[in-house]
Parts: sequence; C-alpha cells; structure tokens
Amino acid sequence: MILVTTDTINGKDLEMLGMVKGSTIQTVNAFHDIGAGLKTLVGGELAKYNQMMNDARALATKRMVEEAENMGADAVVCVRYASSSVMQSAAEVMAYGTAVKFR
Repeated sequence: MILVTTDTINGKDLEMLGMVKGSTIQTVNAFHDIGAGLKTLVGGELAKYNQMMNDARALATKRMVEEAENMGADAVVCVRYASSSVMQSAAEVMAYGTAVKFR
C-alpha cells in the first residue's frame, strides 16, 4: 500500500474510492504518568509519551490501511494525522486520507 501526503502520485492515473480513517485512544500506565509529572519539574523529553504517540500513530495508520485494502485500494493519498486529548494522560490519534485505485 502506497501512502502519500500529496493529492497525486507521479505517473499514476487515480480513481478515488472514498475517505478512509483509522483511530485509537492510548494512555500510559499510572507509574509512567507520575514519572512524567515529576519530569515537568526539571524539564526534558517525556520518552514514554513519545513512545505512546508513536505507537498510536502506527496503530491508526494500520487501521486506515486495512480499511483502504477492504475497499480494494492501491494507495491512500492526502494522508493526514490529527490528535486530541480525551482525558488526563490519554490521547486520540486519527489517520485519514483518500483511498484510490490505479487505472
């Protein structure tokens, strides 16, 4: 499956199939959350939160690709990511784009 952020793929004539998306809501465990709270006192990178967001983006992308494959798509164009806070220490990540088939 080809994923691009552009609305075209060089050398390909595209037939649009429709919008596809994938999402997940992730959180870190309470111990990591407490550690992150303490980290805010001294500053620095919140590695566990970075890992959580990377995992969430990967899962959201996987779900989007599965939806595109179920539609018979060859690629997804205009891929975008969005995130929002759902509750303290939990975030939703959504991947979305347009499923296309090569003509």
